Amino acid sequence: MNAEYRLIVFDWDGTLMDSIARIVTSMQRAFVDTGLRSPASKDVEEIIGLSLGKAIKLLAPNDDESILENISDRYRHHFVDASEIPMPMFPYAMPMLESLKAQGYLLGVATGKARRGLDRVFGDIDCHHLFDATRCADETESKPHPKMLNELMQELNVPAEQTLMVGDTEFDMVMASNAGVDAVGVSYGVHTRERLLENQAVECVDSIEQLHNWFDKLSTQAFANTNSRCKL
Repeated sequence: MNAEYRLIVFDWDGTLMDSIARIVTSMQRAFVDTGLRSPASKDVEEIIGLSLGKAIKLLAPNDDESILENISDRYRHHFVDASEIPMPMFPYAMPMLESLKAQGYLLGVATGKARRGLDRVFGDIDCHHLFDATRCADETESKPHPKMLNELMQELNVPAEQTLMVGDTEFDMVMASNAGVDAVGVSYGVHTRERLLENQAVECVDSIEQLHNWFDKLSTQAFANTNSRCKL
């Protein structure tokens, strides 16, 4: 673990936004609309964080491209236009982001959402100003490929050893490992603490409050290290 991170990259769904119920229900409704059996909630949760196309192929591996495209279209309809399920930010997420920004960290997002979807959310909650760079699954490779993180680090000119990934799935942890980046897992999303730690998370927390406290301790350690070097 590095006390002197400069760039913190967050996953979105299940990490900053409580959108899991809406994703699961929208996917199940999309399958029913297409004439297929609704997948179990746990199976949909397994693919959260991947690009939409990759996720649907895992849920319906034996169906042809036209059926998969129909599922995608119906999913978008239910998720964007027809869902009654709210998607709040997790409690304390915004204060944590504002605190990190005020401390001078660069903040990024690496998400399985499409660009249109992330921009819509940013507009709804007015948080675009908090992030220095973002990458969406329809712009680059899906997790766990490291391209999202590599592009963010290149854009912001930050090396891997000064970058930290925060996410709720093993896809986030593996993407970080593939990019040579440390990762912190959050167990309040879809994957368990054990699973996140097994996939090389340097730490795992159970709430946004714990995550915020972890960052505060990190900042204190970085400040102490800076003072120690100055004295030398």
